[in-house]
This record gives sequence, C-alpha cells and structure tokens, in this order.
Amino acid sequence: MRFYLISDNIDTIVGMRLAGITGVLVHEDGEVRRALTEAMEMEDVAVILMTERLVKLCPELVYDLKLNRARPLIVEIPDRHGNGRAKDSITKYVRDAIGVKI
Repeated sequence: MRFYLISDNIDTIVGMRLAGITGVLVHEDGEVRRALTEAMEMEDVAVILMTERLVKLCPELVYDLKLNRARPLIVEIPDRHGNGRAKDSITKYVRDAIGVKI
C-alpha cells in the first residue's frame, strides 16, 4: 500500500517525491475531480494526500468520498503557503462539538 499526492504546486510534488510519494499536479476543478477519481480506483493506494486549496475546489466530492468509501483515506494537507485554519481551530471544534472550553 502506498501514498498518492494530488497537489496544486510543484514544490509540494517535489518535496513528497523526495519522501517516495508520487502524485499529480492539477489546477482546475475538472482536473482535480478526474485525478481524485483515478486515484480512488488505484488498488495499491491506501492514502490520498490533497492540498487544502484543491479540497476547496470540490469539497462536496471529497467529503462524499470520505463518508462513503472505506479506502483509500483522503487527507487534507497544507501547502507551502501554510494552512487556512485559525491558530485555535481544534479548540474551537471541540468547544462547538461538545460545549466544553479547553
């Protein structure tokens, strides 16, 4: 089983390739959907890594696949521009979900 990367910038592709992770470079909504569909059909892929910017292009497809498919796991990763989350986003999620301030 292996990792597979779907990225919107070449720096992430190169960095992951140094770690032995192959992938594809895409930029537009149709390309992202096609790359994700193809990756989901690869029998030897256990984890699909996607940059946050690409997940935002087709969130309904990504979340549908996450909820309805057991394999492969889709993981959203930040790119070189950092992540779009607020610094206390996990704390906020816990507070909103269970009403406990930590």
